[in-house]
Amino acid sequence: MNPVRSSLLGLVFLAVGLLAGVGDPRPSRADVPANPHGKFKEECSHCHSPKSWTPARIGPEFDHARYGLPLVGAHKETPCRSCHASLDFSREASECVECHQDVHEGELGTECARCHTTRSFIDRSRMERMHQLTRFPLTGVHVTLDCLSCHGGSGGGNLSFVNLASECVSCHREAGQSAVPDHAENLFPEDCTLCHTTKAWIPARFGHTDTGFPLTGAHRNLACEACHGQGQFTKVSALCVDCHRTDYDGTQDPDHNALGFALECQTCHNTTSWRGATFDHDGSFFPIYSGAHAGKWESCTTCHVNAADYMDFSCFGCHPHDDRTKTDGDHREVRDYTYDSQACYTCHPRGRH
Repeated sequence: MNPVRSSLLGLVFLAVGLLAGVGDPRPSRADVPANPHGKFKEECSHCHSPKSWTPARIGPEFDHARYGLPLVGAHKETPCRSCHASLDFSREASECVECHQDVHEGELGTECARCHTTRSFIDRSRMERMHQLTRFPLTGVHVTLDCLSCHGGSGGGNLSFVNLASECVSCHREAGQSAVPDHAENLFPEDCTLCHTTKAWIPARFGHTDTGFPLTGAHRNLACEACHGQGQFTKVSALCVDCHRTDYDGTQDPDHNALGFALECQTCHNTTSWRGATFDHDGSFFPIYSGAHAGKWESCTTCHVNAADYMDFSCFGCHPHDDRTKTDGDHREVRDYTYDSQACYTCHPRGRH
Protein backbone atom coordinates (compact mmCIF):
# COMPACT_ATOMS: atom_id res chain seq x y z
CA MET A 1 0.00 0.00 0.00
CA ASN A 2 1.12 3.45 -0.78
CA PRO A 3 2.84 4.87 2.34
CA VAL A 4 1.13 8.18 2.04
CA ARG A 5 -2.25 6.55 1.79
CA SER A 6 -1.49 4.38 4.82
CA SER A 7 -0.63 7.44 6.98
CA LEU A 8 -3.85 9.17 6.04
CA LEU A 9 -5.91 6.13 7.01
CA GLY A 10 -4.13 6.03 10.41
CA LEU A 11 -5.02 9.60 11.13
CA VAL A 12 -8.65 8.94 10.25
CA PHE A 13 -8.85 5.96 12.59
CA LEU A 14 -7.18 7.97 15.43
CA ALA A 15 -9.66 10.80 15.00
CA VAL A 16 -12.58 8.36 15.11
CA GLY A 17 -11.12 6.73 18.22
CA LEU A 18 -10.72 10.04 20.03
CA LEU A 19 -14.27 11.02 19.23
CA ALA A 20 -15.46 7.70 20.60
CA GLY A 21 -13.40 8.14 23.78
CA VAL A 22 -11.18 5.25 23.06
CA GLY A 23 -7.76 5.55 24.68
CA ASP A 24 -8.61 8.67 26.94
CA PRO A 25 -7.39 7.84 30.54
CA ARG A 26 -9.53 10.61 32.22
CA PRO A 27 -13.03 9.67 33.49
CA SER A 28 -15.98 11.61 32.23
CA ARG A 29 -17.65 14.23 34.50
CA ALA A 30 -20.63 11.92 34.92
CA ASP A 31 -18.37 9.29 36.45
CA VAL A 32 -16.90 11.66 39.20
CA PRO A 33 -18.80 11.28 42.54
CA ALA A 34 -20.28 14.49 44.06
CA ASN A 35 -18.48 15.93 47.12
CA PRO A 36 -20.67 14.93 50.13
CA HIS A 37 -19.24 17.87 52.08
CA GLY A 38 -20.59 20.48 49.71
CA LYS A 39 -18.25 23.42 49.10
CA PHE A 40 -16.04 22.43 52.02
CA LYS A 41 -12.58 21.52 50.70
CA GLU A 42 -9.77 19.94 52.71
CA GLU A 43 -7.35 17.11 52.15
CA CYS A 44 -9.27 13.84 52.44
CA SER A 45 -6.36 12.36 54.35
CA HIS A 46 -7.08 14.69 57.31
CA CYS A 47 -10.06 12.51 58.15
CA HIS A 48 -9.97 9.41 55.93
CA SER A 49 -7.46 6.58 55.64
CA PRO A 50 -6.48 4.69 52.49
CA LYS A 51 -7.07 1.47 54.43
CA SER A 52 -10.69 2.26 55.11
CA TRP A 53 -12.81 5.21 54.03
CA THR A 54 -14.97 4.81 57.14
CA PRO A 55 -15.00 5.47 59.99
CA ALA A 56 -13.49 8.90 59.60
CA ARG A 57 -10.96 10.10 62.18
CA ILE A 58 -9.97 13.77 62.41
CA GLY A 59 -6.20 14.03 62.35
CA PRO A 60 -4.19 16.56 64.38
CA GLU A 61 -3.26 18.40 61.20
CA PHE A 62 -6.89 19.49 60.67
CA ASP A 63 -7.43 22.98 62.12
CA HIS A 64 -11.09 23.37 62.98
CA ALA A 65 -10.42 26.93 64.21
CA ARG A 66 -9.91 28.04 60.59
CA TYR A 67 -13.64 27.64 60.14
CA GLY A 68 -14.70 29.84 63.08
CA LEU A 69 -15.02 27.31 65.91
CA PRO A 70 -11.93 26.05 67.75
CA LEU A 71 -12.49 22.61 69.23
CA VAL A 72 -11.67 23.16 72.89
CA GLY A 73 -13.14 21.93 76.17
CA ALA A 74 -16.11 19.62 75.81
CA HIS A 75 -16.22 20.27 72.07
CA LYS A 76 -13.04 18.19 71.66
CA GLU A 77 -14.86 15.08 72.88
CA THR A 78 -18.11 15.69 71.00
CA PRO A 79 -18.79 13.33 68.06
CA CYS A 80 -18.78 15.15 64.71
CA ARG A 81 -22.35 14.12 63.90
CA SER A 82 -23.61 15.80 67.07
CA CYS A 83 -23.07 19.13 65.33
CA HIS A 84 -22.84 18.01 61.69
CA ALA A 85 -26.18 16.31 61.19
CA SER A 86 -25.54 16.75 57.46
CA LEU A 87 -22.26 15.89 55.79
CA ASP A 88 -22.44 19.19 53.94
CA PHE A 89 -20.04 20.97 56.30
CA SER A 90 -20.24 24.19 54.32
CA ARG A 91 -23.75 24.77 55.68
CA GLU A 92 -22.83 24.61 59.39
CA ALA A 93 -22.93 27.80 61.47
CA SER A 94 -20.57 28.66 64.32
CA GLU A 95 -23.16 30.29 66.62
CA CYS A 96 -23.79 28.51 69.93
CA VAL A 97 -27.56 28.79 69.57
CA GLU A 98 -27.39 26.62 66.45
CA CYS A 99 -26.64 23.62 68.68
CA HIS A 100 -27.70 24.74 72.16
CA GLN A 101 -31.32 25.50 72.96
CA ASP A 102 -31.64 29.05 74.29
CA VAL A 103 -33.52 28.61 77.55
CA HIS A 104 -33.36 32.40 77.95
CA GLU A 105 -35.59 32.78 74.88
CA GLY A 106 -33.48 35.59 73.49
CA GLU A 107 -33.71 37.80 76.60
CA LEU A 108 -29.94 37.76 77.10
CA GLY A 109 -28.91 37.92 73.45
CA THR A 110 -27.08 35.24 71.49
CA GLU A 111 -23.57 35.73 72.88
CA CYS A 112 -23.54 32.63 75.09
CA ALA A 113 -19.83 33.05 75.89
CA ARG A 114 -20.64 35.92 78.26
CA CYS A 115 -21.84 33.35 80.81
CA HIS A 116 -20.95 29.91 79.45
CA THR A 117 -17.68 28.23 78.54
CA THR A 118 -16.78 25.20 76.45
CA ARG A 119 -15.55 23.45 79.61
CA SER A 120 -19.15 23.00 80.67
CA PHE A 121 -22.31 24.66 79.47
CA ILE A 122 -23.33 24.93 83.14
CA ASP A 123 -20.17 26.71 84.30
CA ARG A 124 -21.39 28.27 87.55
CA SER A 125 -18.24 30.30 88.20
CA ARG A 126 -18.64 32.30 85.00
CA MET A 127 -22.36 32.81 85.56
CA GLU A 128 -21.79 33.93 89.15
CA ARG A 129 -19.24 36.50 88.03
CA MET A 130 -21.63 37.86 85.45
CA HIS A 131 -24.44 38.00 88.01
CA GLN A 132 -22.30 40.23 90.21
CA LEU A 133 -22.63 42.94 87.55
CA THR A 134 -26.41 42.97 87.84
CA ARG A 135 -28.67 44.82 90.30
CA PHE A 136 -28.78 41.62 92.37
CA PRO A 137 -25.28 40.26 93.18
CA LEU A 138 -25.39 36.67 94.42
CA THR A 139 -24.30 36.15 98.03
CA GLY A 140 -24.77 33.48 100.70
CA VAL A 141 -27.20 30.69 99.86
CA HIS A 142 -28.22 32.44 96.65
CA VAL A 143 -24.87 31.38 95.13
CA THR A 144 -25.81 27.69 95.46
CA LEU A 145 -29.33 27.95 94.03
CA ASP A 146 -30.27 26.58 90.65
CA CYS A 147 -30.91 29.43 88.21
CA LEU A 148 -34.48 28.33 87.60
CA SER A 149 -35.26 28.71 91.30
CA CYS A 150 -35.52 32.43 90.63
CA HIS A 151 -35.74 32.48 86.85
CA GLY A 152 -38.58 30.03 86.37
CA GLY A 153 -40.95 30.42 83.47
CA SER A 154 -43.22 33.34 84.29
CA GLY A 155 -45.63 32.65 81.46
CA GLY A 156 -47.92 35.10 79.76
CA GLY A 157 -45.07 36.57 77.74
CA ASN A 158 -43.43 37.98 80.85
CA LEU A 159 -39.66 38.19 81.08
CA SER A 160 -37.79 35.61 83.18
CA PHE A 161 -34.18 36.82 83.11
CA VAL A 162 -34.13 40.59 82.71
CA ASN A 163 -35.95 43.44 84.43
CA LEU A 164 -36.93 41.20 87.33
CA ALA A 165 -37.74 42.67 90.75
CA SER A 166 -34.72 42.59 93.08
CA GLU A 167 -36.67 43.00 96.34
CA CYS A 168 -36.51 39.92 98.58
CA VAL A 169 -40.26 39.87 99.06
CA SER A 170 -40.79 39.25 95.36
CA CYS A 171 -39.49 35.68 95.95
CA HIS A 172 -40.12 35.31 99.69
CA ARG A 173 -43.63 36.72 100.08
CA GLU A 174 -45.11 33.30 100.85
CA ALA A 175 -42.48 32.70 103.54
CA GLY A 176 -43.29 36.09 105.07
CA GLN A 177 -47.02 35.37 105.11
CA SER A 178 -46.56 32.09 106.98
CA ALA A 179 -43.82 33.31 109.32
CA VAL A 180 -44.04 33.28 113.10
CA PRO A 181 -44.50 35.89 114.43
CA ASP A 182 -47.28 37.05 112.13
CA HIS A 183 -45.53 39.67 110.02
CA ALA A 184 -48.71 41.19 108.58
CA GLU A 185 -50.53 41.46 111.91
CA ASN A 186 -47.54 43.13 113.53
CA LEU A 187 -47.10 45.49 110.59
CA PHE A 188 -43.59 44.30 109.84
CA PRO A 189 -42.02 46.09 106.84
CA GLU A 190 -41.54 44.11 103.65
CA ASP A 191 -37.80 44.81 103.62
CA CYS A 192 -36.60 41.31 104.57
CA THR A 193 -33.01 42.49 104.98
CA LEU A 194 -33.94 44.26 108.22
CA CYS A 195 -34.00 40.85 109.94
CA HIS A 196 -32.78 38.20 107.51
CA THR A 197 -29.53 37.58 105.64
CA THR A 198 -28.65 35.53 102.56
CA LYS A 199 -26.58 33.17 104.72
CA ALA A 200 -29.71 31.65 106.24
CA TRP A 201 -33.38 32.64 106.42
CA ILE A 202 -33.38 31.46 110.04
CA PRO A 203 -32.30 32.69 112.53
CA ALA A 204 -33.49 36.21 111.91
CA ARG A 205 -31.93 39.24 113.54
CA PHE A 206 -34.08 42.31 114.04
CA GLY A 207 -32.52 45.78 114.28
CA HIS A 208 -33.82 46.43 117.77
CA THR A 209 -31.79 49.62 118.22
CA ASP A 210 -34.30 51.70 116.28
CA THR A 211 -37.20 50.59 118.48
CA GLY A 212 -36.19 52.61 121.52
CA PHE A 213 -35.09 49.48 123.40
CA PRO A 214 -31.63 48.48 122.16
CA LEU A 215 -30.66 44.91 122.97
CA THR A 216 -27.52 44.80 125.10
CA GLY A 217 -25.86 42.26 127.38
CA ALA A 218 -27.93 39.14 128.09
CA HIS A 219 -30.87 40.57 126.16
CA ARG A 220 -29.01 39.98 122.91
CA ASN A 221 -29.06 36.19 123.40
CA LEU A 222 -32.74 35.89 124.28
CA ALA A 223 -35.26 34.33 121.94
CA CYS A 224 -37.82 36.86 120.72
CA GLU A 225 -40.56 34.87 122.46
CA ALA A 226 -38.96 35.55 125.86
CA CYS A 227 -40.33 39.11 125.69
CA HIS A 228 -42.84 38.75 122.88
CA GLY A 229 -44.41 35.51 124.07
CA GLN A 230 -47.91 36.23 122.82
CA GLY A 231 -46.76 37.34 119.41
CA GLN A 232 -47.15 40.98 120.38
CA PHE A 233 -44.45 43.09 118.77
CA THR A 234 -45.95 46.54 118.81
CA LYS A 235 -46.78 48.68 121.87
CA VAL A 236 -44.64 46.48 124.11
CA SER A 237 -43.51 48.16 127.33
CA ALA A 238 -39.83 49.08 127.56
CA LEU A 239 -39.89 49.19 131.39
CA CYS A 240 -37.59 46.59 132.97
CA VAL A 241 -40.04 45.80 135.75
CA ASP A 242 -42.70 44.68 133.26
CA CYS A 243 -40.50 41.69 132.45
CA HIS A 244 -38.68 41.42 135.77
CA ARG A 245 -41.51 41.91 138.27
CA THR A 246 -41.09 38.34 139.53
CA ASP A 247 -37.41 39.02 140.20
CA TYR A 248 -38.26 42.24 141.99
CA ASP A 249 -40.92 40.61 144.20
CA GLY A 250 -38.77 37.58 145.00
CA THR A 251 -35.65 39.45 146.11
CA GLN A 252 -35.21 39.28 149.91
CA ASP A 253 -31.72 40.68 150.44
CA PRO A 254 -32.77 43.37 150.46
CA ASP A 255 -36.55 42.96 150.35
CA HIS A 256 -37.44 45.28 147.50
CA ASN A 257 -41.17 45.35 148.26
CA ALA A 258 -40.84 45.88 152.00
CA LEU A 259 -38.33 48.67 151.56
CA GLY A 260 -40.22 50.33 148.73
CA PHE A 261 -37.36 50.18 146.28
CA ALA A 262 -37.92 52.09 143.08
CA LEU A 263 -39.15 50.12 140.08
CA GLU A 264 -36.37 51.47 137.86
CA CYS A 265 -34.33 48.25 137.85
CA GLN A 266 -31.47 49.94 136.00
CA THR A 267 -30.68 51.92 139.15
CA CYS A 268 -28.86 48.86 140.52
CA HIS A 269 -28.94 46.23 137.79
CA ASN A 270 -27.48 46.01 134.29
CA THR A 271 -28.25 43.87 131.27
CA THR A 272 -25.09 41.80 131.59
CA SER A 273 -26.42 39.89 134.60
CA TRP A 274 -29.39 40.32 136.94
CA ARG A 275 -27.20 39.26 139.84
CA GLY A 276 -24.28 41.32 141.05
CA ALA A 277 -26.38 44.48 141.35
CA THR A 278 -24.45 47.59 142.26
CA PHE A 279 -26.17 50.34 144.22
CA ASP A 280 -24.49 53.75 144.12
CA HIS A 281 -23.83 53.63 147.82
CA ASP A 282 -20.61 55.65 147.62
CA GLY A 283 -22.04 58.56 145.69
CA SER A 284 -25.37 58.96 147.44
CA PHE A 285 -24.78 57.57 150.93
CA PHE A 286 -21.91 55.98 152.82
CA PRO A 287 -18.81 54.73 150.92
CA ILE A 288 -18.61 50.95 151.13
CA TYR A 289 -16.89 50.21 147.81
CA SER A 290 -13.96 52.53 148.54
CA GLY A 291 -12.13 53.88 151.55
CA ALA A 292 -11.75 52.17 154.95
CA HIS A 293 -14.96 50.13 154.61
CA ALA A 294 -14.25 48.57 151.24
CA GLY A 295 -14.33 44.80 151.58
CA LYS A 296 -15.37 44.95 155.25
CA TRP A 297 -18.93 43.75 154.65
CA GLU A 298 -20.51 40.67 153.15
CA SER A 299 -24.08 41.70 152.33
CA CYS A 300 -26.53 44.52 152.88
CA THR A 301 -27.59 43.00 156.22
CA THR A 302 -24.08 43.47 157.60
CA CYS A 303 -25.00 47.09 158.32
CA HIS A 304 -28.76 47.19 157.63
CA VAL A 305 -29.91 45.00 160.48
CA ASN A 306 -33.57 45.97 160.07
CA ALA A 307 -34.76 44.44 156.78
CA ALA A 308 -37.95 46.49 156.97
CA ASP A 309 -36.20 49.84 157.20
CA TYR A 310 -32.89 50.54 155.52
CA MET A 311 -32.74 53.94 157.15
CA ASP A 312 -32.02 51.98 160.30
CA PHE A 313 -28.40 50.83 160.25
CA SER A 314 -25.73 49.81 162.77
CA CYS A 315 -22.05 50.61 162.91
CA PHE A 316 -21.45 48.24 165.85
CA GLY A 317 -21.40 44.93 164.05
CA CYS A 318 -17.76 45.35 163.04
CA HIS A 319 -14.45 45.69 164.86
CA PRO A 320 -13.53 48.00 166.61
CA HIS A 321 -17.01 49.50 167.05
CA ASP A 322 -18.42 46.45 168.81
CA ASP A 323 -16.04 47.13 171.73
CA ARG A 324 -17.95 49.98 173.39
CA THR A 325 -15.36 50.56 176.11
CA LYS A 326 -12.63 51.14 173.57
CA THR A 327 -14.91 53.22 171.34
CA ASP A 328 -15.98 55.40 174.29
CA GLY A 329 -12.35 55.89 175.25
CA ASP A 330 -11.40 56.89 171.73
CA HIS A 331 -14.08 59.58 171.82
CA ARG A 332 -13.53 60.86 175.40
CA GLU A 333 -12.64 64.35 174.19
CA VAL A 334 -15.30 64.52 171.46
CA ARG A 335 -18.09 66.93 172.30
CA ASP A 336 -21.65 65.56 172.29
CA TYR A 337 -20.35 62.04 171.65
CA THR A 338 -22.85 59.19 172.08
CA TYR A 339 -22.50 55.49 171.36
CA ASP A 340 -25.09 55.56 168.62
CA SER A 341 -24.88 54.66 164.92
CA GLN A 342 -26.71 57.78 163.79
CA ALA A 343 -24.18 59.87 165.76
CA CYS A 344 -21.34 57.98 164.04
CA TYR A 345 -22.78 58.81 160.64
CA THR A 346 -23.26 62.47 161.59
CA CYS A 347 -19.57 62.86 162.38
CA HIS A 348 -18.17 60.41 159.86
CA PRO A 349 -20.47 60.70 156.78
CA ARG A 350 -17.67 59.52 154.48
CA GLY A 351 -16.26 56.93 156.87
CA ARG A 352 -13.11 58.87 157.67
CA HIS A 353 -11.60 59.23 161.16
